Amino acid sequence: MSIYAFIDASNLFYGGEKSLGWKIDYRKLLIYLKDKYKISKALYFGGVEIHDFDFDYLKNETVPVEELEKYLTKIIKERGNKMSEAMLLLLSRHLQRIRFYLKLEKFGYKLHLKPVKLYEQDDGTTKRKANCDVDMTFYLMKEKDSFDKVVILSGDGDFLPILKYLK
Repeated sequence: MSIYAFIDASNLFYGGEKSLGWKIDYRKLLIYLKDKYKISKALYFGGVEIHDFDFDYLKNETVPVEELEKYLTKIIKERGNKMSEAMLLLLSRHLQRIRFYLKLEKFGYKLHLKPVKLYEQDDGTTKRKANCDVDMTFYLMKEKDSFDKVVILSGDGDFLPILKYLK
């Protein structure tokens, strides 16, 4: 029997880490999913800031994190001393997230990352969104003949119709 895990990174992060203060150990989470549910594949859906990195979403399934890491490292190395402290801090934070994604790959997660888009709110703040729900739903349908059961990690009720269909 083949069991897959589909992880909605945004809802896992905002539902667990940000709102409840939980710290998720993703290595231990994968071990738990393998031990408890006998999953054979863990698909992780999330967003990543790419800072003008040359990426064509129509030609690629996911942002290549190794290439993106090299790109941002090069920007920081070559232009870091000419940037504002705030911009350098932002790039460093995004580079840290990319390195987190590289760790997830090493742990065994299959990453499905798309570029984050920024939206200015009415109050002047900026909201970042990757909108991975459709991607995750697409891969649930695409992979449905490859698994017998599925474990979904998300706090998003938008997945109820696809779960009802797959049942």
